[in-house]
Amino acid sequence: MIKNFFRIAILLAIMTLAYCDDNANDKPEDIIAETEEPKPSIEQSKFNAQNVFNSLPDHKVVLKLIEDNKIEYNPDILNDPNFVSKYSTEFSKGINLGIYGSDLNIASSFDQTQESMVFLKCVNMLASNLGVSSAFDQKMFERIEANSTHKDSVLEIVTNAFKKVDEILKYNNRPATSAIILSGCWIEGLFVSCKIAEEGNHESIIKTIIAQKESLRNLIIMIKSVNLEEKDKFIIEDMDDLYKAFEVAETTKKYNLKSLSEISRKIALIRSKITAVS
Repeated sequence: MIKNFFRIAILLAIMTLAYCDDNANDKPEDIIAETEEPKPSIEQSKFNAQNVFNSLPDHKVVLKLIEDNKIEYNPDILNDPNFVSKYSTEFSKGINLGIYGSDLNIASSFDQTQESMVFLKCVNMLASNLGVSSAFDQKMFERIEANSTHKDSVLEIVTNAFKKVDEILKYNNRPATSAIILSGCWIEGLFVSCKIAEEGNHESIIKTIIAQKESLRNLIIMIKSVNLEEKDKFIIEDMDDLYKAFEVAETTKKYNLKSLSEISRKIALIRSKITAVS
């Protein structure tokens, strides 16, 4: 069964709409900020995230990849929903909120209704723990259930919920958590994409993956622009190291599994580290 997998494997294209929204500076009515003092870091974070978005492939290109390569659903490469209650720090909750958000959209795009609801519960739990549960209220659940057969509608509903998460965090002076969520989304997108490429040795997908060097560069800039706790700064070093693998792959000008191998290895290590539970 051919389904829209790769489009959602690069889910960060959807997530970063939260930063590119024309009304991003208009304070939502139901958001109560912890402080009304100016927050200059928010604009810098928004700018860097928009750069990430601008360097992603066009949806038409991605959809063509799906058709050409006959991508199929593989739930085994998604994050285990049973891990959700074991993420205890703000960093692990935020980055896995991005990961589960990606997995939610992947499952939804393949008409996997039951799995979609499982991932939605994971997202809701982490959002609640991060203090942004209002983005995933009962009305949103009901809308998703009512539109479960319409993938585009479900994607729009989830996208708007993540936009609200982003707004709540930034207006409460928590741009670091917002950046972490986007990072989790990007990491899951790359991880899943590499798995797809490895399984089918799709040259066109490998080429598209290697072309994500620019979006990674902008993601690194964004992460470095926010104040992470010292124990969480490993993500910066890991992403810098991943960027070097992209540079090497790009210089080979070959789009095969060998050229992708180091990127695949490093993103798998990063993803394993951030999804691991003690």
